[in-house]
Amino acid sequence: MSVRSVTPDGRRAISASWDSTLKVWDLETGVALRTLKGHSADVWGVAVTPDGKRAVSASGDQTLKVWDLDTGRALRTLGGHSAWVNGVAVTPDGKRAVSASGDKTLKVWDLDTGRLVRTLEGHSDSVKGVAVTRTETGGFRVEDKALKGGPGHRRRAAQAGKATPMASLAWQ
Repeated sequence: MSVRSVTPDGRRAISASWDSTLKVWDLETGVALRTLKGHSADVWGVAVTPDGKRAVSASGDQTLKVWDLDTGRALRTLGGHSAWVNGVAVTPDGKRAVSASGDKTLKVWDLDTGRLVRTLEGHSDSVKGVAVTRTETGGFRVEDKALKGGPGHRRRAAQAGKATPMASLAWQ
């Protein structure tokens, strides 16, 4: 188990585990508030929406799940990757999630409908992580890193949202 995400109010932490579950923790008391069950393989990543109401988990079962943090209920399962999903980020507006996978792709998902918006391709190896940042014009930018991302390794970023030239990259 490792703590992967903290709610924006700083009151709860969400941990992902190799036992296929997530736990929601009260940071003040140290008590586990609930266990989120539904994945069939290790949970590798989790991200919380900016309003702190939902979490999105990434799993070795090749899916993501969207969770209601107050009830612990899985709201939907996002499927479409052909290998494990080991990273996820949520856009600053809370409307989309971006997943990173061993299938060498990133996928952009609509969190309200569960619809796959687009697939970002171009890596020659597993994608290890993803970060999403807001652009100066209110869109968002997806930034990723391949598993073999050492010095000199080709990194790629894809612009999403409003069309604005990318001025800089921020890597995890």
